[in-house]
Amino acid sequence: MVAREAGYAAALAVLFLGVLPASADGIVSAYTKLDPETTCTTFAAAEPDEGGDWANMVCDGYRGYPIFLYYGDARESLFYGFPPAGDLAPAWESFDAFNSTGPTVEWRIETAGERRMPFATIHRWFVSEPDDGGGQIEVLVVAKVGQPAERQGCAVGYVVATGNENANEKARYIADNVVRDFICDADQPTIDQGTVPVPSFNRTAN
Repeated sequence: MVAREAGYAAALAVLFLGVLPASADGIVSAYTKLDPETTCTTFAAAEPDEGGDWANMVCDGYRGYPIFLYYGDARESLFYGFPPAGDLAPAWESFDAFNSTGPTVEWRIETAGERRMPFATIHRWFVSEPDDGGGQIEVLVVAKVGQPAERQGCAVGYVVATGNENANEKARYIADNVVRDFICDADQPTIDQGTVPVPSFNRTAN
């Protein structure tokens, strides 16, 4: 684990010196909007007399790749791309504190001629600080996109944007160099937290 973190830090140093790793060739970004009111359709929700506060939605993503948004108790869990066959409720993956996601999703896309495959997303989350009277920590969550054939997706990296210089570049580095070989439910996510600790998070299978 230490060797892996050292290699990650060394690669970041190279990146910030202006030399892009070879694996970045043919990778571009595209941006989509996420708005539960206009870009999402609810397919399950709490009944009025149920007493709960939850909803499951499918939202517009990138070129036919959907986003699944699960809301419950002022917390969100998202899955980008195609979930496991027959499973519209993948593992709940969120922060422990109250949270919400931003309106813009960055997709990292591998290009080869006319082929454009989104393999990772970078999405800004806003996580409440219970001891700070309404303060929030911003975290860039890097996720693996579920593909039509290999339907595996999960969070791969957490980059705290609050108090962390070059957070966007660090998130893109994780997306481009870690996501494609990452095995969900087996590998540990990469964490880059700068001067502010990453809020506690969990992944719970349904």
